[in-house]
Amino acid sequence: MPLNLDAYLGVHQDALRVFSRRTAVLANNLANADTPNFKAQDLDFKKLLGTGATEAVPAAGLTATQARHIGTAAGVPEHTAPMKYRVPLAPSLDGNTVDPQLEQAAFADNTVRYQAALAFLTDKFRGLMTAITGQ
Repeated sequence: MPLNLDAYLGVHQDALRVFSRRTAVLANNLANADTPNFKAQDLDFKKLLGTGATEAVPAAGLTATQARHIGTAAGVPEHTAPMKYRVPLAPSLDGNTVDPQLEQAAFADNTVRYQAALAFLTDKFRGLMTAITGQ
């Protein structure tokens, strides 16, 4: 009887991909905490995972806003998933919506969730190896 590896791994492989991309988005927010008019962004995990659109998760990258900007490289995925903007609790005078404490808490939470998904996948592969080798 053939084994469907995607069904065996379940949702954890997709969750790992989304958590990985969300880490890049949150790190970008933290890196731009002092940039005027920067708007903090985040991914909607439930929407991305629920629709199975994990392939459409945007990669961290640059967006060209003027014709003289460098274009995207071939093979680099475009921003196809909608990003959500955070509503600031206390807006700053320079238009920046990054709250460093909120971003650090979200980053830490995302890291724990990434590690949990990775542990689930590790256990799945360990069980598969045990079944294959019989040890």
